Amino acid sequence: MPDVAMPHISRRSALTVIAAGGAALASGRAWAQASPGRAIYPVAVPVYQTQFVADRIGYFKEAGLDCKLVQGGSGVKTREIIASSQGDIGIGDVTHPMQLTNHGRAARVLLPVDTRSNSVMFILRKDLKDQGINTLEAFTQWKRPDGRKPIVSVSSLGGTNHVWASYYMETMGLDDKVTWIGTGNVDTMLGSLKSKQVDILVSSLSLLNEAQQQGWGELLFDGTDEAIWNKHIGGKVPVTAHFTLQATIDKDPAKMQAYVTALWRASQWIKAHKPAEVYDAIEPYVGSTSRDANLLEITAIQKVADYEGIVDAASFARGEKVWFREMTGIKPLKIADVVNSNLIDAARKAYPG
Repeated sequence: MPDVAMPHISRRSALTVIAAGGAALASGRAWAQASPGRAIYPVAVPVYQTQFVADRIGYFKEAGLDCKLVQGGSGVKTREIIASSQGDIGIGDVTHPMQLTNHGRAARVLLPVDTRSNSVMFILRKDLKDQGINTLEAFTQWKRPDGRKPIVSVSSLGGTNHVWASYYMETMGLDDKVTWIGTGNVDTMLGSLKSKQVDILVSSLSLLNEAQQQGWGELLFDGTDEAIWNKHIGGKVPVTAHFTLQATIDKDPAKMQAYVTALWRASQWIKAHKPAEVYDAIEPYVGSTSRDANLLEITAIQKVADYEGIVDAASFARGEKVWFREMTGIKPLKIADVVNSNLIDAARKAYPG
């Protein structure tokens, strides 16, 4: 039998092939048939932009995912969708996977996206600001026409806005002097402020800008300010994160690796691009508010973004006083019971930041 000539492969070429194979493994299914999936986000605001970018830039597709993004309607509803396994991965406050774990549905943070909240701006009805209310203390002393306590609106009770806004109010001794309600998505939140059904809306810069432009509201207290945050919280804390059930990871670890790799790449893309470029990419998802409002918020998010994807012991410890208290009802958990770092470690190795 004649000898068959084998093609020569240089050492450099071989290393390139090996590296490409490693990236494919980190993606999970880069060379396999696209796997259908659902990624869930609460409402249409830029803080959830890593999901939007992963979709629009094509990172989900490159990771071998045929991924559909679904708006949950609030952080709590997003958590419920993930808990029922109707979604593969969700994004929201880090307390959501903690809540699930506390209730027997072990869940894990896969990738944090920020180091402090960008959505703890207390937006006061403009007519109340015009009456001279300029502090939270003065606000809590005011009574509605029917004599009841003032109403503070958040997207959902137990969601990010509520967790962090209520902590601020607790430290000031004001939490029991207001009534908290959840008002849902961007349109209903703004509508409740416009119609004066609520007196303060706790949200982000894009909604503040929209409320100011429409003449409905003004900033009363900025809980996103770094100095205020550090005074009350003490430093960096993971606030928003991608999360899933441990059972979902166990069922298909390659698929979940693909998600994390795509989202990690999205975070690095955001880091390397200007706010206007980010907005152009995510506009189909955040069109409920104006371009200017979104650009302001995207710029603000870049100042608090976590481009390393790491939850360390110090930041976790700082968050414990906020997460594990009576308001949340969450029983204390250890970092190992909350965070899965294996998937992001593999993604970071395949695509160094």
